[in-house]
Amino acid sequence: MIEALLTLLSCQLAGEICVRGLDLPLPGPVAGMALLFMLLILRGRITGTQAPPRALDTAADALLANLSILFVPAAVGVIRYGGMLRAHGLVMLVAVMISTLLALIVTMLVFDRTRRLLERRR
Repeated sequence: MIEALLTLLSCQLAGEICVRGLDLPLPGPVAGMALLFMLLILRGRITGTQAPPRALDTAADALLANLSILFVPAAVGVIRYGGMLRAHGLVMLVAVMISTLLALIVTMLVFDRTRRLLERRR
């Protein structure tokens, strides 16, 4: 299981390195997943088997089986504050949308300013 988790994390790291090194417009974990897919295809052609290694299959199943744990806090919050969401849901939605938009604008401005400062130094 440790070897399988190491394989999964290594593919994710390799994906991050490729994305950052080649300046690709996609998330590193997606590139890592594509790399893992290619490795599994290559392994299948070399060994003649189409099934992934048993350890990798077991590790992936364990991760997927526990993935729902990440959704428990959100579900509890919705249930706990359902009345407040019904009463103030629209206002909260507008506030979240405006704050998200403002955060994106500020991030864009900081990024642009940093890029300009770095270009001047070169």
